[in-house]
Amino acid sequence: MSWSRGILPALAVCVLLVTGSAGCASDDASTPTGQESAVSPSPVGKVLDDTDDDGRHYREVGKKGAPQVALEVEPDAEGGWDVRLNLRDFTFSPSGTEARAVRGRGLARLFADGEPLADLRDTSYRIPEGYLAHGTHQVTARLYADDGTVWAVDGKPVESTADITASEPEPESASESPAGDPVSSSPSALSAPGTFPRTGGQGSPDRGGKAS
Repeated sequence: MSWSRGILPALAVCVLLVTGSAGCASDDASTPTGQESAVSPSPVGKVLDDTDDDGRHYREVGKKGAPQVALEVEPDAEGGWDVRLNLRDFTFSPSGTEARAVRGRGLARLFADGEPLADLRDTSYRIPEGYLAHGTHQVTARLYADDGTVWAVDGKPVESTADITASEPEPESASESPAGDPVSSSPSALSAPGTFPRTGGQGSPDRGGKAS
């Protein structure tokens, strides 16, 4: 009996020590460091399984406040094409921006017949004369986030496409000028360009002929 009475106080001391140790650990954990107290930015939209032709995933955002782009393509006086982007709720990020998706920011990729033509950080670009062969072509501007994902609404990329038709140079006229020189015709031109956004459209980053 005397041995039992002697061991109980010892057990009580052990329990007290263990409890006190746990309490200290809890106090330390409740004091965050500067790094732990920093709030991580919330994810922007939802990354979908769908991808573009380059394998870049779509980043779905709601219609309200979503980026939008409209594309205009017009012939210039030198036989090329002037491309202009009209943007809404979207801002170009400067070159070297961190590869992180930020709502309403990023860059545009320009495509000609589905092939990458230029990465844009500006609203204007010029397609030089002779770049596109004779015939009808599709020029598309698509918006990307800085992490390379494609901005999307309702499962469709935020983009705009314009059809342009490049005509062949007309053959030289058989008539001659008073000096006897042949009268040359005008160079190739662009037929009335159409501009329309893709259904659901509202374009990597840094690749191909940059206009930024």
